Amino acid sequence: MAELLRLDNVSAGYGEAVVLEDISLSIADGDSLALLGRNGMGKTTLLITLMGLTRLHRGAIHMRGTDIGALPTHQRVHSGLGWVPQERCMFASLTVEEHLTAVARPGHWNVALVFRIFPRLEERRRNLGNQLSGGEQQMLAIARALMVNPRLLLLDEPMEGLAPIIVQEMMAVIRQLVADGGMAVILVEQHAKLALSLTSQAIVLERGRIAHRSDSRSLLRDADALNRLVAVA
Repeated sequence: MAELLRLDNVSAGYGEAVVLEDISLSIADGDSLALLGRNGMGKTTLLITLMGLTRLHRGAIHMRGTDIGALPTHQRVHSGLGWVPQERCMFASLTVEEHLTAVARPGHWNVALVFRIFPRLEERRRNLGNQLSGGEQQMLAIARALMVNPRLLLLDEPMEGLAPIIVQEMMAVIRQLVADGGMAVILVEQHAKLALSLTSQAIVLERGRIAHRSDSRSLLRDADALNRLVAVA
């Protein structure tokens, strides 16, 4: 598979504060990566650095061979990035359908397809964003990101705060997106075993640096390493 995203010695943070140091990684078209680590180790910062919302102190970010390190967020979306933020960011004045059509870009994903994988959203298509449950808002956040037809989907803790039955629904959707191979996925998730079960590759961050990288299956089988790196019982 062709290389989609490459980071070379990236250091980034907020103002003068450096949170990420010397991050180098690559992800191929259609691949999937679990981004793991304890709280405060830089996982979310890495995602929002990809989206252009931090200060890039050093290094380069390439998307399909093009340096996007100086591009504003909206141009990074045009280059193929889709982002599902941890906060979900619903608009109280927009209906479900308007959330989707407002960001739609040409490509495979359209309203009919996202309603097919999230039938509950079709039932709520006339509801406003603030009239949805937490699980429905998370479904809409993912659906909205799909509507930009990304080459790489960034998921920041999509299972956080959801009821177990909704977590199972989300896992099924993410597993389907990964299996289809139409786009790459980077998944940030506190539940390490869950994330590893959904992805092919894994990176663990510790204090803003890469402390471990391997295929997901190997790390999932290594209970001692999981406990040492992410405090999984």
